Amino acid sequence: MPEQSTESRRDELLRIAAGLFAEKGFKNTTVRDIADAAGILSGSLYHHFDSKESMVDEILVSFQTELFGKYDEILASDLDARSKIERAVRLSFETIDARGPEVAIFQNDADHLGKFERFSYLAERNNQSREVWMTLLREGLAAGVLRQDLDLQLVYRFIRDTVWVAVRWYRPGGDLSHDDVADQYLHILLEGITVGNSS
Repeated sequence: MPEQSTESRRDELLRIAAGLFAEKGFKNTTVRDIADAAGILSGSLYHHFDSKESMVDEILVSFQTELFGKYDEILASDLDARSKIERAVRLSFETIDARGPEVAIFQNDADHLGKFERFSYLAERNNQSREVWMTLLREGLAAGVLRQDLDLQLVYRFIRDTVWVAVRWYRPGGDLSHDDVADQYLHILLEGITVGNSS
């Protein structure tokens, strides 16, 4: 029973730390900030974690393991090429909704953290993410779902840079749900924003 209590306290501390890292940035958040937000002394925090680096490491590893496990499920699914792309986009917005602080940390601090050997896996995950999307886009092209004249690298960058940046403005519980945002985004991505055919 005490072991379960310790585990839930660790989870709570990680949640608090993730919120602060997302709000203030990893570099600007101190161990004392985290301890103060948790209502404990800094020394008590060290009972659970040896540094804030250990905390952000655990936060990012847990988040990315979950996300890439879901990407793998999409890639391995029996869905058709277009449905896989749609599912991956929806997963992105679901993740922003459910794991906003973790997404924000990765967006804002991955470059800084990646300078340290401990976080070298962040670059590997970036490459893995790129390969997931390129695989989906290649499948879409091969299946005739996507236009043959598209530059897939450019499409990938467009998706990456427009989907994940939503973490900066999307707020869970707001006027638009993550499903609403995904619906609009998919319509713009797959159908365009103009009325009728311009040709």
